[in-house]
Amino acid sequence: MNEPGRVMPARRRGLADEVADRVRDAIFGGAYPPGAQLREVELSEALGVSRGPVREALLKLEREGLVRSEWHRGAIVTTLSEADVAELDSLRSALEQLAVRLVVANAPEADLAAIEEVVDRMDQARDEHEMVRCDIDFHDAVYAASGHRRLVEAWRAIRSQVYLFLLTRIGVSSDGYLASIPAEHRRLAAALRARDGEEALELFAIHRGEAFAVLTRE
Repeated sequence: MNEPGRVMPARRRGLADEVADRVRDAIFGGAYPPGAQLREVELSEALGVSRGPVREALLKLEREGLVRSEWHRGAIVTTLSEADVAELDSLRSALEQLAVRLVVANAPEADLAAIEEVVDRMDQARDEHEMVRCDIDFHDAVYAASGHRRLVEAWRAIRSQVYLFLLTRIGVSSDGYLASIPAEHRRLAAALRARDGEEALELFAIHRGEAFAVLTRE
């Protein structure tokens, strides 16, 4: 029996979390595009685990907004609706404006260098999916540089959905994507490095707007 006032030792990270990581990576890597069905039996066989951890992992991914359950199809990779796209864009805008202001005002040299390091990696991206990973890494670095813990947590809450947003964007059109994205982000990093808040906010807004325009183009 546990002693009153004592907490139990922490358990090791669960198998369901590892399964969620594997499935998430597969979605982000393009193995399961939006609308793809995620079958428990197939996933359990592929990952060498029972269906229990797979079921728990899919519920975790559903809470992230990456997966949705449909009564006649089971778990599927989320397909973003027009309303989803609009809400993600507006929320991302609000969070990002605060992050940019904080980075311009307070970010130390090491954090600015970390942002620029991601831009350097973009030049080496071999395909659209690798570029999307770099894009998300760039924004991870910007939020980290803000020094605002709750802002970082708010970003993490929508990170998977923003990743899906960008995957959907390249699914609609990838024309010129690999060529243009590194230069776009280099300009963003340069504005942050110059501590030019007005320029940085404008460039980040243009950057968000271009992806939004691709997804809402009729």
